[in-house]
Amino acid sequence: MQTLDQLNPGEYAVIDSIENKQVEQRLNEMGCVCGEKVCVKKIAPFGDPFSINVCGFELCLRKNEAACVRVKSIQMNGN
Repeated sequence: MQTLDQLNPGEYAVIDSIENKQVEQRLNEMGCVCGEKVCVKKIAPFGDPFSINVCGFELCLRKNEAACVRVKSIQMNGN
């Protein structure tokens, strides 16, 4: 299993767990819950911040926040 910060732009994944309780609470409030599909949209120069698409909107995360999110990669056909 990998973490969100290890994905490249255009890759899709499903959130498996969030390891940091403070980060988990904040991300849950924004729709990043276990089982939700996410797509990495952009990564800023030097790798921070990350822009992801979740629940139909774009969300920016710090690299250290993305490193707390365990994900399972998935293949998306037709996207």
